[in-house]
Amino acid sequence: MTSSALQDIIALLGCPAAGNPAQYLYERAIEAAELDWRFVTCDVAEADVAEAIAGARALGFRGCLLSGRLRAAALAHVATVSPSAAFAGAISLIERRPDGLAGHMTDGRGIVEAVRAHADPAGKTVLVVGADACGRAAALEFALAGATALVVADPDAAAAAGLVEALTAVHGTQASTMEWAASLAVPDHVGIVTICPIPSVRVSLEALRPDLLVADAILSGQLSAAAAQAADRGCCVVDGIEIHAAQTAIEFHSLSGIEPDAEMLREALEEFLS
Repeated sequence: MTSSALQDIIALLGCPAAGNPAQYLYERAIEAAELDWRFVTCDVAEADVAEAIAGARALGFRGCLLSGRLRAAALAHVATVSPSAAFAGAISLIERRPDGLAGHMTDGRGIVEAVRAHADPAGKTVLVVGADACGRAAALEFALAGATALVVADPDAAAAAGLVEALTAVHGTQASTMEWAASLAVPDHVGIVTICPIPSVRVSLEALRPDLLVADAILSGQLSAAAAQAADRGCCVVDGIEIHAAQTAIEFHSLSGIEPDAEMLREALEEFLS
């Protein structure tokens, strides 16, 4: 904002915005940090995303979160994009900077940071289930975190192949595709499985081992079918609540410079979803 007498504003631009926990979480984080900020939630049609972002810029909003179809649509309406956003083809966070609006993609970082609390991805082979924006961001972040190789599975074989090609071209990472099946058998050399949301697809896993870590990015009040399978087989399971709390902590730090309490965010998410 141009004056310290005015409150900084963060907005969620959603399509749809209903049911999104962002305002509930950010209001907790803002209160804990003792910031005189406000959070607003706006439902924005995909066709209106350019006007919405221009309005946020004109009004001096500190930043915006994006959800749904707006994430890809917003890419063309910011001054700069992070490497992860460019690779994923989508934006989850817009940050106001002196030189213009900057777009970031935080899904992958949230997944990797949540996984790191349980296991170091370096030196491991990671199976990424889902090759959309979330899957692409996660694959890139695991590669940057030192994963030895990545295996990509998606019902859309072209999307999976495209992600493998991009990983090889951009980062030189060893990557391959895995044929989609109703129940995916986790290869023996895989140490971490990451499940990203795939619309209208129920992911099922088999050949699960107790030494596996399964990270499920699907945000829900209960474990997804695949995560429940993994828990039953004795795997370490990182659920969508833990991942979303880690992602929110990353975004809040980007906007405020303050590191929020991730455990507080997790508890707030559990309250919201219950």
